[in-house]
Amino acid sequence: IEAGAAGGGSGAEAALRAELGRDAAGQLLCPPAGPATDPAFDNRLLAPAIERYDRARQALGGAESGEAADAHLGELHRAEQEVRRLVASQLRPTWDAVWRAVELLRALPAGARVADRWTRDRWSFTGHRDRVRSGEPPQPRRDDAVTAAQKLAARETAQAQLEAHEALDDPLVLAGRRLTGEAFTAEVLDVEPAWTESKRPSPRPLLTVRTADLPHLGEGVKVYRSLDGKPQSAQFVGYVPREPGVLVLRLLDRMGRSREPAEGTVPVKGDRIAWTLFEHEQRGGPKLPDPEDTPWTHGGPPGEPGAERPDPVTPEDLL
Repeated sequence: IEAGAAGGGSGAEAALRAELGRDAAGQLLCPPAGPATDPAFDNRLLAPAIERYDRARQALGGAESGEAADAHLGELHRAEQEVRRLVASQLRPTWDAVWRAVELLRALPAGARVADRWTRDRWSFTGHRDRVRSGEPPQPRRDDAVTAAQKLAARETAQAQLEAHEALDDPLVLAGRRLTGEAFTAEVLDVEPAWTESKRPSPRPLLTVRTADLPHLGEGVKVYRSLDGKPQSAQFVGYVPREPGVLVLRLLDRMGRSREPAEGTVPVKGDRIAWTLFEHEQRGGPKLPDPEDTPWTHGGPPGEPGAERPDPVTPEDLL
């Protein structure tokens, strides 16, 4: 993309040039990252250089005088340097490109939700460290059923939350979820005020939006958008007849407690919004029973052997 921008072309043109472009000598402009080198490089440049190196070694081994040996040693050194230069010419571009990519990534702003995840990760590790320092073992070889279920649920929740946050922070990740029908972007065409039918009506405005995506929407399905970093939910009402890609959503929450929606909580005509079919924050699962209340098939009842204890910590252990 950078090459395309520098040359006035598009990213696709730059990618094609990087993959197939060759110079006047028939060599690739961007050598392959490996493991195999380009045949044109092997046959036209590398093979002759290796042959010169082999001949120089043979000549040095057959030298009959000191002067001849010195001359052949110089030839061998030059041949070796040429082989090194050619190999470096194939390796260096990838090396430089990798570090350039790292620099570009470091220059990008961090995702809005990265700081919270980093804080949670540090607290999790700190808790683990404190348990180990207090004399508790890192973890048993085999957990009881309840502990194993809790750990599995925690990991599944963390994974789902990470995937949701990545999609919300990175448009490219969101594009992948759009392709699978788990998200869509839509332009607001109209906003119709509406309220619940109760003694204290709450706002439930209807949004008419148009999308070019193909989300997996069904009757009553909830969708979510990010509003000031918090999820705002809406309910799919239906598609507008004879208007492809046009559908109606009903906003459900985060509009304040008064009859009229708070300012900025309802989209306006022309807004382009990313909606997801997955929740932005994962909910906890059902409460699990205590280990002593589980049936014998899952580690109980009381009196059965408990979870196997781990091996004792030794000085060789690295935590």
